[in-house]
Amino acid sequence: MPDPYTILGVSRSASEQDIKAAYRKLAKELHPDRNQGKPNAAERFGEVTSAYDLLSDKDKRAQYDRGEIDGSGNPTAPFGFGGGAGGGQGGFRHDGFEGFSARPGDGAGPDLGDLFEGLFGGRGGGAGGFGGRRSAPPRGANVAYRLQVPFVDAATRAPQRITLADGKTIDLKLPAGVESGQQVRLAGKGEPGPGGPGDAMVTIDVAPHASFERDGDNIRVDVPITLDEALGGAKIRVPTVDGAVMLTVAPGTTGGKTLRLKGKGFSRKDGERGDQLVTLHIDLPADDADLRRRLEGWHDTRNPRARLGV
Repeated sequence: MPDPYTILGVSRSASEQDIKAAYRKLAKELHPDRNQGKPNAAERFGEVTSAYDLLSDKDKRAQYDRGEIDGSGNPTAPFGFGGGAGGGQGGFRHDGFEGFSARPGDGAGPDLGDLFEGLFGGRGGGAGGFGGRRSAPPRGANVAYRLQVPFVDAATRAPQRITLADGKTIDLKLPAGVESGQQVRLAGKGEPGPGGPGDAMVTIDVAPHASFERDGDNIRVDVPITLDEALGGAKIRVPTVDGAVMLTVAPGTTGGKTLRLKGKGFSRKDGERGDQLVTLHIDLPADDADLRRRLEGWHDTRNPRARLGV
């Protein structure tokens, strides 16, 4: 696999924030939903996500910088020979996934034992041998999956039941702070190999919601209220990702006022949750003769646009 720093377009001294910013930019540009019919974009998206997965992990990044693992996260063999999974590509659909696809590599790596046998006349530690050292047998190829997660499930981290290529069903636990483009590694759920199975790499795609909108770790929602609720105050039911709750509207509330519901947003990396921001909008009836009659002769003498300089 190419150098992950090169894939993300950052230097080896890049900070965690630099790496995250580069990944977000590329993920938005290459996201499959924005590049329908462009297989190269989907392949590049997978490379970018895998590179970020490695460099965002401090331990793996350090191992890579020391040359202990390659760009795919597989241990490197002696004398610079790589032992990671390689390149074929395939695709099919499977129940349990939205847009399921698999891209197994051929899993082949150089057999250093055969190489040393040809060079030195034997594998063993006897005369003319190399001391018996051989490369570790290659692991099986990683398998890439895509999983679309409903907005509410992503916010509440509801387990996602998925079916792998081997037919086995598991409940996937979503990571804290989950977002579109993030990868979850399922160790040992990839293709079998002489050195053990590879991993399953699940790329998360958080689906949009008809009412809620994500704002970092917070969730925004617009809620309409009636004129009498705004004037006299009221207790109203408001939707959240955890179910409807009661919200108090103070007397004299103006349209556009935003109220905060603590702990009703997305989970953060530390496991805590953001908030839900409820913006109230006064919903006037389109044609209400009774309302017009009641307001007849009354005028608001204020200039609510004065702060705008008009």
